[in-house]
Amino acid sequence: MMTLNTFQHVADCLMKYIPGMTSDRAWDLTNQVHYEGQATVWIGPLEQAELYHSQLTRAGLTMAPLEQA
Repeated sequence: MMTLNTFQHVADCLMKYIPGMTSDRAWDLTNQVHYEGQATVWIGPLEQAELYHSQLTRAGLTMAPLEQA
């Protein structure tokens, strides 16, 4: 079953779980995901990325696998 998220839900989740995420940046990323199908929302240490990935997934967002730089 596919979960549909509103723009507001996606932006709210980004602001809640990604440190330093501003409302403007969250909305830019939400639009990018909508129109381009994907967006990089955070870059940093793998352990922290795993936490954010898990939190966003639990909030119902569809997440691609983590990538190591």
